[in-house]
Amino acid sequence: MRIGLLTEGGYPYATGEARLWCDRLVRGLPQHEFELYALSRSAEQERDRVPLPEHVTRVRTAPLWAPADDGRTYCRRERRRFADCFTELVHGICAGAPDPFAAGLYGLAGLAREQGGLYAALRSESAVRALETACRAPGAPRPVQAARVADLLEFADALEGMLRPLSLDWYEDDAPGDGLGAVDVCHAAAGGVAALPGLLAKRFFGVPLLVTEYGVQLRAHYLAHLGGAGAAEPPRPAVRALLAAFHLRLATEIYARADFLTPGNAHARRWQERCGATRDRLRTVYPGMEADRFTSVGESADRGDPDTLVWVGRVEPAKDIVALLHAFAEVRRAEPRTRLRIFATAADPGYLADCRSLAAQLFPDEAADRVTVGENPVAFEEIGGPEAPSAAEAYGAGRVVVLSSVVEGFPVTLAEAMLCGRATVSTDVGAVCEVIGGTGLVVPPRNPRALAEACLSLLGDAERAERLGAAARARALELFTVEQNVAAFQEIYLRLLAKGSERPDGGVLFARPPEARVPGHWTSPTWAKPVPDPTPEAAV
Repeated sequence: MRIGLLTEGGYPYATGEARLWCDRLVRGLPQHEFELYALSRSAEQERDRVPLPEHVTRVRTAPLWAPADDGRTYCRRERRRFADCFTELVHGICAGAPDPFAAGLYGLAGLAREQGGLYAALRSESAVRALETACRAPGAPRPVQAARVADLLEFADALEGMLRPLSLDWYEDDAPGDGLGAVDVCHAAAGGVAALPGLLAKRFFGVPLLVTEYGVQLRAHYLAHLGGAGAAEPPRPAVRALLAAFHLRLATEIYARADFLTPGNAHARRWQERCGATRDRLRTVYPGMEADRFTSVGESADRGDPDTLVWVGRVEPAKDIVALLHAFAEVRRAEPRTRLRIFATAADPGYLADCRSLAAQLFPDEAADRVTVGENPVAFEEIGGPEAPSAAEAYGAGRVVVLSSVVEGFPVTLAEAMLCGRATVSTDVGAVCEVIGGTGLVVPPRNPRALAEACLSLLGDAERAERLGAAARARALELFTVEQNVAAFQEIYLRLLAKGSERPDGGVLFARPPEARVPGHWTSPTWAKPVPDPTPEAAV
């Protein structure tokens, strides 16, 4: 089976869980042939590519960060066709109409497929004027109607980047049987722009489309641009409204057209259903974690320091370490011997500095006597240091692992703590309750007092903490391993193929054997040629 794996800012380049789960999937299915189609976000990212197994037969990369001007200019007829399609697209964006959006999107894709790239056309004055007309039309939201010229230019620039997959040469190559149009299944490792090539391969070639979302791209956009926790400086209101409308329309189209959707948790599934996905095409597939990395700690009799709380993750505002520090201040008042160890996998430098400053204010260095050097009960460390060479040893440093986030998708660090057999205290955000499943304590977010009380209840009851840790490890081994993840996708791939072909030419899947893609006399075997009717002479 040939699988076209579509990524954006992930495998085979970026670090983090987005890359790891794709790598585990590819390596877990060596019987299949994978082709990688990656949209990259920076030049630095492309320099760091992971080693790939032999059954990855092709890697094609398209940079979203670099200009894509192919020098193509359209004649009058083509410009008129572009104007018609682009007008439908922006009308669908501004008016919130799915049908014009889809018609405009596929119309632009057809134009790019026949005549070349859209770079110059999307940045033309006529495109900006069409966008302005759509923004001023009745039915457009008030922030959109108030868009100024600077807002229109900024959104047009962003739109060109997001629509760049329409102009790629990924879909059909000169060689027969090459490109996304010839694969058996397109598997998008994320929604949004990453799934756009798969959407076009399905539209023009009937290739089945599978979309996996462990973090919903629409939700991620809202958090990044609409002032969510951890968000960067948001754009101006008109640009923000236009970007939100585009991502909503694109997500709705993807969920409506995909043959199958695999959300990584029920939280992501609810987002997809709200945007129009039907339940018969949905199946929750949890991420696959490498359980072997945590076996030594999870099966050890050592349950960690009974007076230590552990936090692991990326230090950023969405993790709300400020609330954790205030909660720990209450824990210290009740249990003065308690320590908090914060292990950073990565960090926002500014937020990390703020957290260090707050810890110094809340917990002045303590000393046993007048000559001993004081020590702060809160330690900021990095995984890979001498005291915690691995993530497993970081989780194993204490009896209780804490998650204090105000925003989460699938909480990977929580699943890792469960594999380590640790009792957990978490805030009720994202898919936390689904992952925990009753094997840990859950409190409301932004509530330091509740967080402190939950931590104290486990620190003061070693038997309960050990019982919860054992139950957590059993649950994680049942649901969150690489084996269950790979088995689920193998079944889904076969299910998509068993549905039959939707290719426009009416061809049958697997009708062309793999060796037909190898140059040679066997590319046109005798059995593939029509047999002529026997002549009367032949019958004699």
